[in-house]
Amino acid sequence: MFKPDKIVAGLLAIFLGALGIHKFYLRRPIQGILYIIISVGGCFFIFPPFIIGLIAFIEGIVYLCTNESRFQLLYGKEED
Repeated sequence: MFKPDKIVAGLLAIFLGALGIHKFYLRRPIQGILYIIISVGGCFFIFPPFIIGLIAFIEGIVYLCTNESRFQLLYGKEED
């Protein structure tokens, strides 16, 4: 069973979140691909990359503030 570390997930979301790296780490590749498409495809506009980066930053804070047992319950299980 995959046990992600909430510190790693939180820091990835805060620093590389606009690229969706934290989603790949949490084994959610479709969401990660969407983050990449929005960030890279939205480079012609100012707001889409900024908004996706802000969302990722907030996700990182949420990951870091969630207690360990709740984090593992939400993100530690393998997808079927």
